[in-house]
Amino acid sequence: MEWDTTIRPLLAPLGLELYDVEFSAGSLNVVVSRAGGVDLESLTRANRVISEWLDAHDPIAGRFTLDVSSPGLERRLRTPEHFKSAVGEVVTLRELRGNEPTRRLEGTVVEASATSVTLDDHQLGVVAINLSAIERARTVFEWGATKPASSKNAKTSSTSKKG
Repeated sequence: MEWDTTIRPLLAPLGLELYDVEFSAGSLNVVVSRAGGVDLESLTRANRVISEWLDAHDPIAGRFTLDVSSPGLERRLRTPEHFKSAVGEVVTLRELRGNEPTRRLEGTVVEASATSVTLDDHQLGVVAINLSAIERARTVFEWGATKPASSKNAKTSSTSKKG
């Protein structure tokens, strides 16, 4: 199912944007954002709207859990859009390198495209990495820095019983 096109219109009337969505291991994980941050009340409303749509349309067979959360201080980077939004920020990532050992990098995102990210790594300098080679990546919260507006990291969950 194309979750982006289904969930995005449900969130728009709530003033929320879809940051990420993934269905994995019996859990539909929806991450929402908004300029200035997302509060618990907004997450609760998003959870309710999405849950009602899921109950009405029944697109997932069996039991599953719906998790609605904000990206948080150290948000996961998975899509080209995520990396583009992180230009200028410090990130950490694990790069898969074929027969060579996995490499852990940490540095500032200099540039991002649909297929790669360029990182000014703290140890190696400027490195270009194919997005397909990234095992996992996230932004790094730096203590002592000015708090970002979206510093709230809240989560709501509900379980649906089908069948």
